Amino acid sequence: MATFSDRTPDNVPGPYYVDNSCIDCDQCRVMAPELFGRNDDTGLGFVKRQPATADEIALADEALAACATNSIGNDGPA
Repeated sequence: MATFSDRTPDNVPGPYYVDNSCIDCDQCRVMAPELFGRNDDTGLGFVKRQPATADEIALADEALAACATNSIGNDGPA
């Protein structure tokens, strides 16, 4: 389970975030490239844009569920 206090600093403000347990597997970026990015210096994923529509929320939730390390969190309504 992702930990809010361990979120990476590149995440935009909002309920979805990636924490520092990310292993850079690229799954979230494949599933929702408009929402997730990668910091090339750290090799960690991050939320580059919070989902704004029902379809985007569904994509973010699918990425969260598919994350092998449970590094994606959602601490509230989008």
